[in-house]
Amino acid sequence: MFTLVRSRVRRAALTLSAVAALAFGATATTGAAAAPAPAKQGPTSVAYVEVNNNSMLNVGKYTLANGGGNVFDVAVIFAANINYDTGTKAAQLYFNENVQRVLDNAATELRPLQQKGIKVVLSVLGNHQGAGFANFPSQQAASAFAKQLSDTVAEYGLDGIDFDDEYAEYGNNGTGRPNDSSFVYLVTALRAHMPGKIISLYNIGPAASRLSCGGVDVSSEFDYAWNPYYGTWQVPGITLPKSKLSPAAVEIGGTSQSTVADLARRTVSEGYGVYLTYNLDGADRSADVSAFTRELYGSDAVYTP
Repeated sequence: MFTLVRSRVRRAALTLSAVAALAFGATATTGAAAAPAPAKQGPTSVAYVEVNNNSMLNVGKYTLANGGGNVFDVAVIFAANINYDTGTKAAQLYFNENVQRVLDNAATELRPLQQKGIKVVLSVLGNHQGAGFANFPSQQAASAFAKQLSDTVAEYGLDGIDFDDEYAEYGNNGTGRPNDSSFVYLVTALRAHMPGKIISLYNIGPAASRLSCGGVDVSSEFDYAWNPYYGTWQVPGITLPKSKLSPAAVEIGGTSQSTVADLARRTVSEGYGVYLTYNLDGADRSADVSAFTRELYGSDAVYTP
């Protein structure tokens, strides 16, 4: 099971009463071109950030003592939601007030990361309303939601989308049960809209087990897939090369440093190319982070406030 901490934080996040509508105003710019980070050899490190409580900028505060490279390569904004509009009977991308704030302030909260060479991805999560990635009633409905996602990436200058099929509560509000075609349609359409962007899979829920339909398998459309259970080792059930998979998953400050180190060591010894972390906060977590950077990169991590 995923950690109770994550569950509590998520549920608290989903009960926020403030509703920020998806609005497309002035087109966001990506700011100055990203300066190349110092070379770093080893797996891709991913950091999920609960933006209801923490700043995305924390991801950029960790570098390697040896060489000065970024510890983290991908920063995930956690999380937008897939909601259900009972009037139009359609899925709707939704941002709570904290996600909306991060996006609206991309120039100060996201561009500094991108200018360091860190990719910024938006995670999308169910919201108890019956809408999910696995129950679109038609290919057109899946394509329409894919367009909402790709428009958001373009509008706010993001680097991609992460799918997390939890808390959808399929069937609520008269919605359908999961079907085999929905996620295939959705991922196919999203990749067509975002040929050069990241699409990642938090390997959980009905969508994660419905990656092929009618002779079409969308596994190869994903850039990354990772284990969703913190403190454990589980190879994602998707046909991708090891370089794109994270069987290790840890919660920073919630998984023991010995387990963090063991999972990092196994990542290297078994040839996997990604290491997933969750819940990076604003404290100095250099000891927790160093527990995996020593194994992945042969260096301690340095925290710079």
